[in-house]
Amino acid sequence: MLVYGTEVVIPVEVEISSMRIIQEAELDDAKWVKSRYEQLALIDGKKMNAVCHDQLYQNRMSRAFNKKVKPRRFTPGQLMLKKIFPHQDEAKGKFSPNWQGSYIVHRVLTRGALILVEMDGEV
Repeated sequence: MLVYGTEVVIPVEVEISSMRIIQEAELDDAKWVKSRYEQLALIDGKKMNAVCHDQLYQNRMSRAFNKKVKPRRFTPGQLMLKKIFPHQDEAKGKFSPNWQGSYIVHRVLTRGALILVEMDGEV
């Protein structure tokens, strides 16, 4: 206001009408309510589009990840080794082994979970 002698209006106020903009445009209440309702309906539509886009993106990412996963079927009594991941305590350094022990599958649970038994019988 000090520079040009008029009050400043930011672009957000023009798009989302504030009380000052409504008074300057001299809209009556019915027109204002109708335009506000249309703006809110557009916002809901944009939210739904964003949610749908997010779900499609997550589905694409999970499909791309699951392509590389090889499903394996285990049966009780089968022999196996357990992989040591880098974040586990057993991983001590560069030359430490990548696999641990010799295990027997004791039980197969849902979704591929296993209960293992060591060779001496300890679960």
